Amino acid sequence: MRGEMASPLKIVYVDIDNEAIQAYRWPWNHSRYAQLIDALFVEGQVKAVGFDVLFSENSFADFGIDEQKEGRMQFGKSIHQHKNVVLAAAYVPGQGLLQEKRKFPWVFDGATDPAKNDTPELPAYPIMGPSWGTAGLIDTYKGVPRFAPIYADASIGSFYPMSLQLALIHWGVTVDSLVRYPDRMEVHNPDGSLLTSIPIQREQLVEVNWFSRWISPENPRCSVADIGQNLALLEDADPQNQKIGREFFDQFKDAIVLVGPVDPMLQDLAETPFDESPVPQVGFHGNLVKTFVSGNYIRHLPKCANHGLTFLLTIAVVALALMRRGDEIRYKFLALLLVLLYIGGACWLFTSNHLEVPLTAPLGSTVMTCVMAFGWQLVDEQRAKKKIKGMFGTYVSPELVEQMVKTGESPQLGGVEREITAYFSDIQAFSAFSELLPPDKLVELMNEYLTACTDIIFSQNGALDKYIGDAVVAMFGGLTTMEDHAYRACVTSQLVQIRLEELREKWRSEGDKWPEVVGSMRSRIGLNSGMVIVGNMGSPARFNFTMMGDNVNLAARMESGAKAYGVLSMVTESTYRDCVKYGGDHVVFRNLDKIVVKGRSEPVSIYEVVGLKDHVEDRTLECLALYAQGLALYQAMDWEGAQRYFLQSVDLEPNQFGGKSGSDINPSRIMISRCQQLAIHPPDAGWDGVYLMETK
Repeated sequence: MRGEMASPLKIVYVDIDNEAIQAYRWPWNHSRYAQLIDALFVEGQVKAVGFDVLFSENSFADFGIDEQKEGRMQFGKSIHQHKNVVLAAAYVPGQGLLQEKRKFPWVFDGATDPAKNDTPELPAYPIMGPSWGTAGLIDTYKGVPRFAPIYADASIGSFYPMSLQLALIHWGVTVDSLVRYPDRMEVHNPDGSLLTSIPIQREQLVEVNWFSRWISPENPRCSVADIGQNLALLEDADPQNQKIGREFFDQFKDAIVLVGPVDPMLQDLAETPFDESPVPQVGFHGNLVKTFVSGNYIRHLPKCANHGLTFLLTIAVVALALMRRGDEIRYKFLALLLVLLYIGGACWLFTSNHLEVPLTAPLGSTVMTCVMAFGWQLVDEQRAKKKIKGMFGTYVSPELVEQMVKTGESPQLGGVEREITAYFSDIQAFSAFSELLPPDKLVELMNEYLTACTDIIFSQNGALDKYIGDAVVAMFGGLTTMEDHAYRACVTSQLVQIRLEELREKWRSEGDKWPEVVGSMRSRIGLNSGMVIVGNMGSPARFNFTMMGDNVNLAARMESGAKAYGVLSMVTESTYRDCVKYGGDHVVFRNLDKIVVKGRSEPVSIYEVVGLKDHVEDRTLECLALYAQGLALYQAMDWEGAQRYFLQSVDLEPNQFGGKSGSDINPSRIMISRCQQLAIHPPDAGWDGVYLMETK
């Protein structure tokens, strides 16, 4: 992601490639390398040359011993003449060498006594002797082009990397300027001042900061064969050829040249951070020289900081990922964003400051912890779901149980204050059924009726509180927060009435199975919305999830008051208001009256839930309009005018029960009777239109 960086010095690679191998008989006599050195220093005016090639006594050749000896002598003389040549030394033998086992003296493996340490494979005399030639290590740590040993102490002396030897030549100092410390190696100027400090890991390793891929404009290259061809052009009599040869050698001026095998046949290839396919390892030494000269070392955080980052990232991400307050998706997105920000921050710190912030450990820890946490959460949710289903599965719908599990909003034991809509229903004139039906038939009838009522309550996410004989007590919004609880309760009341009409048709169609009174069964429903206490109440040995409070009692008064007005569903003004707010255009209401129920002192406006909009007939809507005009005149104490409207609406009333169901009254008849009484016995001045209920 960082990309390539500009080279801090001029490095040119001279390749021992297929073209060179074809041009000259391989393996080469050492005189070929002598000619190469002479050409680079004399014609190219290079600063230094490094050979990523082992010139060992054990290397083989198919030419005569005398010829080989002469070639080595020429090579040694060229090195002695030009000085700044670094030859490869290695503990791991290269291709074409006898596999002599040499153990690298790693300090962290206990190789602290130089007298006991092995010596690397060195160039043979007379290529390099006591008075000329410099050896540089070309080993890497575990054969991976990431780390190199900064030194190796052997019985005959200390050895340093080829890349460091070339950097010393570039700086114009020698190995005598090196000062070792456990965590760094300092390079000093001849006057003793600090030139640079090289960070060391594990007391002996230096890390390369890769500047570029192998095939890159940052890596100018040519073949050994090109050197020979252009050297021949310089010796040609044609001035044009000489010009071409001179322009070719101009690219080497003041450069550090690295000579190395690049042909796959020579098997000196490896992958790099930039190159997925194996490339010549000579590029490793070039990038390490650039690292030394630039001073752009890869820096690392202390181990304690790495552990701290791993811990903090894991805790932060897992905490966000498992957050269950409000919008879970938002918290999971924040967790993902935090991970991406961490990755982006790590990349930015590396590209801008060469600071390596750990990625694998923190991200691996985060992912694995999240997986385990989600697994634990899944098990916990299944346990909670099972518990909630066990506690409330018979009281609420499966959908509501799922919602409770999803939101984690299970009811609090001991009671909690919530705004709900309380639901009470009762069969009108139930005593008539009890008298006419034997116990088994009564149970069958009630089970069918109660099942229908309960299924509808559940379908609207209501919760069953209890059955009291033929009465059904339920709540909407008692278990989980439900903004539209009043609307759902009002819809439930009408769906129950519609379903009961279907049951009446069914019972009538069953002939003599049921007495005639069953075919006219009606259910009264009362609703009220407000703050109540809901929770598990009772004793430790026996408790029930229920609701308590004044607003619950008022809902019960609405159910009993429905009988007094001859309606099937009656609600308070608070339920009416909340229902209208969350979908009241689907429900048709009628303002019945303003009353004070028995046991309370505050008046309350009461409304009839006439029906769902799609099920209300035009004659019923006409009735409601006439009734509303009559009620307005009634509250204005115009008894005669109000009675005229009520007399018109009475025959349009939707509930014309007659005497079969135990009720022959309706709101219009009630108001007609009341107007007649008030006309004879008018109320006191300042009457507010409130009617005092005498019964519960």
